[in-house]
Amino acid sequence: MEMKQLIAMVTVAEVESVTRAAQLLHLVQPAVTRQIKTLEDELGVILFDRTRHGMVLTSAGEVFLSHARRALQELERARSELTPMPGEVTGRVSVGVLESLLDLIVPALVDSVAEKFPGVELHLLSGVSRHLKEWLDDGIVDVALLYNVADTTAMRVKPLLNELLWAVAPPQSGLLPAEQGTWQRVLREPLILPTVGHTLRTLIDKARADIPLEPKIILETNSLNIQKQMVMAGRGWTILPAAGVARDIQQGKLTGAPLSEPSVSRSVVISLPRTARVPRAVEVVAVELLQVSRRLVLSGEWPSATLVDSP
Repeated sequence: MEMKQLIAMVTVAEVESVTRAAQLLHLVQPAVTRQIKTLEDELGVILFDRTRHGMVLTSAGEVFLSHARRALQELERARSELTPMPGEVTGRVSVGVLESLLDLIVPALVDSVAEKFPGVELHLLSGVSRHLKEWLDDGIVDVALLYNVADTTAMRVKPLLNELLWAVAPPQSGLLPAEQGTWQRVLREPLILPTVGHTLRTLIDKARADIPLEPKIILETNSLNIQKQMVMAGRGWTILPAAGVARDIQQGKLTGAPLSEPSVSRSVVISLPRTARVPRAVEVVAVELLQVSRRLVLSGEWPSATLVDSP
C-alpha cells in the first residue's frame, strides 16, 4: 500500500469523480483508476460503486476512508514536525468548534494563531457536540470545544465556562439582554427548536418539564442557522446559547434575553484525546483556544458566560 494510493482514494471520495480527481492531482485518468484498482485488489474489497452519477463509496469504502484520512494526516504532521525552523512551532491542527460558537470563537482564534504561530495550519470543523466528540475519538479533530461532557477513557476535558441559554425572538419582540425572558412567555410563542435527541433540545425539554404549558413547536431542525433565519423572518421564537446570537442581537437582527424561572445553562469544555504524546502544535492551539475564550468572557463579548476556573 502506497501513499499515492491513499491520496487518490481520498480525493476520489471527496469529489466523487475519477476525472475530477485526476485534474486535482495533475495525473492522467487511467493512473488514478489504476491506483484505486490496485488498492481494492490489495484490500480484497470494493471501495467504490461506479455509477452513472459518479464514484460512490461502498460501506467498506466508508470505513477505509476514515482510516486513510487519519493516516495521511499523521504523515503530514510528522513531516511538519521533523522539518521546522529552529524554535518555530509548525504543523497541521484540526479544531472542532460547536456551530453555536463559530461566529464568536473562530475569527479571534484564527487571528491569534496566525499572529503567534504562523507555521501552524488550522483546519476547522463544526458540528453538534455528539459529532465533535466522535471525531475527537476517531482522531479526525485534535482539539475541540464541547459542552456538557466529562472525562472518558479516550478523552480528557478541561472545564472552561458556564453559559446561559437565551430566549431569542424577532426584533419587534421587545426582549432585552439586560432583562430576563420567562418560560411562561416563551412557551406561549410559536417555537423553532433543535430536533429531539440534540443535546440542546434535551436541556430545553428538561427545563420546561415542570411548566404546565405545552409548547407550540412549528419547526424542528438540527441547524442553528435555520433556527436564526426562521426567527429573523418572524416565523417564531427559539432558544439558543447566548454566544450563538450575540452578534445578531448587537446588529439588531434579533432580540434576546436570558431565560429564567428556571434559568438553564450549559458547560463549555476544551477536550483533547488521551494520547501518550500531544504534538506541540496541538498544545499551542489548545492554549490559544482557552485564552481566546477567556478574553471573550472577560470583555463581555461572550454574554451570560461565567468562567469556572483560574487561568
